[in-house]
Amino acid sequence: MAEAALNENRREPWEKFHHWMCCVCVVMFDLELGQALELVIPSDYPLSEKEKSNICYLAFPDSNSGCLGDTQFHFRIKSSGPGCGGCSPMYTEEHNAAPLVLMPDQTHYFGYVYFRQVKDADVKRGYFQKSVLILSRLPYPALFSHVVEKIASDYFANGEPALEAVCHSINHWPLPRPGHVIHLPLMGELIYIRIPSKADKPSDAKIMTNSSMLKSASAATVIPSVHEPNLYQALLLPVVSNFETIWELVLLNEPLAVMATSPTLCANAVQALVSLIQPLKYCGDYRPYFTIHDSEFKAYTTKTQPPPLIILGVTNPFFTKTLEHWPHIVRIGESSHKGHESSTKVYRRSTTAGSRLDTVDIKPGIYTRYHPCLSHDKVFAKLLTSKSVLGKRPLEVQNALIRKQALELTTSFIIPLERYLSTLMPLKRDVSPWKMPPQLKPFDPEDFLESVAACGPQLTSQHKGNWAALYR
Repeated sequence: MAEAALNENRREPWEKFHHWMCCVCVVMFDLELGQALELVIPSDYPLSEKEKSNICYLAFPDSNSGCLGDTQFHFRIKSSGPGCGGCSPMYTEEHNAAPLVLMPDQTHYFGYVYFRQVKDADVKRGYFQKSVLILSRLPYPALFSHVVEKIASDYFANGEPALEAVCHSINHWPLPRPGHVIHLPLMGELIYIRIPSKADKPSDAKIMTNSSMLKSASAATVIPSVHEPNLYQALLLPVVSNFETIWELVLLNEPLAVMATSPTLCANAVQALVSLIQPLKYCGDYRPYFTIHDSEFKAYTTKTQPPPLIILGVTNPFFTKTLEHWPHIVRIGESSHKGHESSTKVYRRSTTAGSRLDTVDIKPGIYTRYHPCLSHDKVFAKLLTSKSVLGKRPLEVQNALIRKQALELTTSFIIPLERYLSTLMPLKRDVSPWKMPPQLKPFDPEDFLESVAACGPQLTSQHKGNWAALYR
């Protein structure tokens, strides 16, 4: 007990807090300064001026005419200040058992935002505008969206002391250990989560299934997944009804812009897209929410160079013109689940450089110059989008169907690669402590494609099409 108390005293003041989040920020709107950082907890967390500027602009909707009330969304930015790449060894060690997609991002911050805009006669502009956000290295949108909703509501009701108190309580949370059910006390509520482990199978169904835990959690909050959005809610009909096209675009790391009517729709759609190829990690850049004020705006929108390999989420109508040269654009509207014919189309764009995107500003859908290699699965599309199920089947069931389809596609893609790579490995008999380490055989693309033609996914997978072209 004495040793434990000594170790507790030796801890850095915010050590446990930093295992979950970097800091909590409050961003206000100032008539003279515009968006300004009003509060940071802990106050000594190192943020560069560039990071502060990006955080302030991303904390408010870029086009907020329809964002009265409370709005939640999240963003992702490059870290460039003193904290850049600064995950402590202990911090990363705790997450080593997590899958790659859930490892702390040492080069980016995730910002989980709760924005409030309400009419206020006491304010010159006539509106009260303020955001509370959590800045973290962890890609846990489902968990932190719930947490920021709780702490922001408390802050707006009780002020700064309440926010400081809840941050100090988070500093006593247990460490984030993958594979374990974790209890997180928050403002009188007990949150139950389980961070997936590398040992889990992709289709593992044991998440949050401990019966004694569920029984004790009857008066608490159980978050089934810390990171996965509901794909059906996030992607809507323009994507799910043309699933193979969008899956291939994500797999091939194509430049992709998501245009939506609100930051919430936009951020959720981008997060859902990067999760489509799990268990593979999407290693390209992605920005769930992006504004015209971002420091990288010019680099991402220039027409003198090819579009960057990134998935970009935007809401400002200005991007309809600015990104018209991008090869692939997904347009999502509020009514995309109502089953309109126009909301399920793929619009083939001209391959001519600089060709305009004529209807992207009014019609939801996928606008692309890409012709998919895999055949369209009409049975799957009908299963999700037929009038007999729209609005009747539970969202959880729709989400599970899309997850299953995505996993089958990705697994079918991976297996031939794994099979071929295994032939490049040295035999066990050639490995000896008395010999020089054997060399791996070189990867021969043409040899691999021949193996795909002989025993590729087309022989066993229900997903038909030109798999060799997809690999190529």
